[in-house]
Amino acid sequence: MPPQDYLDETVKELRKLKDLVDKAVVQTNEEDFFATLDPESNSIAVIVKHMAGNMQSRWTDFLTSDGEKPDRNRDGEFVIEVRDSREGLLKRWEIGWRCLFEAITPLKPGDLDRTVQIRGKPHSVLQAINRQLSHYAYHVGQIVFLAKHFAGTGWQSLSVPRRKT
Repeated sequence: MPPQDYLDETVKELRKLKDLVDKAVVQTNEEDFFATLDPESNSIAVIVKHMAGNMQSRWTDFLTSDGEKPDRNRDGEFVIEVRDSREGLLKRWEIGWRCLFEAITPLKPGDLDRTVQIRGKPHSVLQAINRQLSHYAYHVGQIVFLAKHFAGTGWQSLSVPRRKT
């Protein structure tokens, strides 16, 4: 695959991942957005908070600074605080995605071989993008699963519904 096609396809796939979560989250109510399946599980709210924090850290000054920013509180992303409202978390979600798309969209094929740092370790831009793409897909699957679980029979399929092929 030519490098520009890879970059274009990556942006397209990332937009699909965001769209899946956006369509899943609107099918949850306030209570379900913050609910966990058990004490060791993450809620949709926690996963959204974590992904937003990760995106802001990784994609801010993507080519010029370490992807793990010193002011990021990763552990805090897994704790819902009183001030963490659904509206506020979804606003952070949008900011994170905007940061990602603003960093990735202008990349050119020659950038794929450049080196960036994530937690002090060198990665090619291609490796860094793939790392984040798989990380986000993992969490998007979790969010969709939880939203579908909580919606029950009211769930509106995000793809081809069962027995409708």
